[in-house]
Parts: sequence; C-alpha cells; structure tokens
Amino acid sequence: MLTLSPVLSGLIGGVLFGVALEGAGFGSPCKLVGQLQFRDWTVFNVMFTAILVASVGLYFLELAGLIALSQLWIPTVFFWATLLGGAFVGLGMGVGGYCPGTCVVGFSSGHLDGIVFFVGLILGPIIFAGLYDVLMPMLTAAQGPTAQTLPELLHIPAWLILIAMVGMLIGVGVVTRRTRHSDATVQAAGQDNGGKAAAAGTAVSAGPAPSPVSGSVMQARVASRAADTTHTHF
Repeated sequence: MLTLSPVLSGLIGGVLFGVALEGAGFGSPCKLVGQLQFRDWTVFNVMFTAILVASVGLYFLELAGLIALSQLWIPTVFFWATLLGGAFVGLGMGVGGYCPGTCVVGFSSGHLDGIVFFVGLILGPIIFAGLYDVLMPMLTAAQGPTAQTLPELLHIPAWLILIAMVGMLIGVGVVTRRTRHSDATVQAAGQDNGGKAAAAGTAVSAGPAPSPVSGSVMQARVASRAADTTHTHF
C-alpha cells in the first residue's frame, strides 16, 4: 500500500490546489476585489462549491463507515479572535486583492504585486508569534460553542444543512447570472449608442453634402466667366 509522508502529501495537495486556483483566475487580484465589490462572484462560486463537495463527501463517507467525524478535529470559536482576524485579513484582501493562497499563485504566475504579499505572508506569522503572549488574553476571550458542528449547534439533521447549502449555491448562481446578463445588455446598449453618437458627430462635422450641378449649367457658368474676362481685358 502506497503511503505518503505528511510533508509530501501536503506539497502535492498544495500544488493541485494552486493549479485549481490559477485555472479559476485567482492569480489576478481583480477576482477578489470584484467579489468584495459584489461585481464578480467567481470566488464565492468556486470556494463555496469546494466547501459543499467536501461536506457532501464527508457525509456519505461517514454513512459508509469509512470515517468517523468524532476523529476529526473541530476548532472552538473565539469571537474576538475571529472578528479581529477577519478584519485584518479582509483589509489586506481589499487593499491588495490577494489572500494567503492566491498571493502564492499570483507570485508563481509572474505577478510582481504577489511577491509583496508573499513576503507579508512570511513576516506576519513571525510577528504574531512574537506578540502571542501579549495578545493571548484577548484572543481567548468571548469563547463560543466548544468544538461543535452546525448540526450539533442548530440541532437539525446534517442532510438538511446540505440541502440548504445546495439551495444557497443555486440561488446565488441564478441571481448573479441575471446580473451578468443585465450588465452585458447595458454595456452593449451603451456601445451601440456611443457608435451612433460618433457617426452623427462625424456627419455634422463634415457638413452638408454639395448639391449636384448639371453639365449644361456648368458650361454656362464657364462661358459667362470667360466672357467677363475677355470684356475686362479689352
């Protein structure tokens, strides 16, 4: 039976995860910024789909008796630590458009701004480790439920949670698809109106087209000018 060391399995999993992120376009900071501005829902769709697939997989693996959820580590919620960590991480993503994972993808795909956030990814944990004893009382304050899953916390079956998650994903997909269609329609209309305005401006600047003159009238004008010139000369 093939067994992998934790370091090697983590490295392989990280490379595959990075390839998936790059394939989804997360190497560009525009994706995260667009999500925070509610303009581009690619981040939500990709990440929430991954969460849903993992949740469904764990549910059926437990039903099959292949794993036991009691053997999985479930963290305890600390509200102050969650709020502060979310605020700082969210601020960093809003300013630079990268999260810890996507900055590595951006750096690997050649984005120079990803290097800055990659350096911050290294320095941040070092600084946090140095200040841990000082921050410890605040980070462990406001403790929430101890190692509980959503079914345990809400006292409802796990399958109902999964159905709600599927409904949420479908609902967001429908709403964002309509929004994209509406934005595309408005953009196309704007481009069409802009083209018409440019054509009208060109026609106005060119002025009215000269009216056609018949051959007989032109010959009469030429003869008249020649007669005037001859009369003036003599």
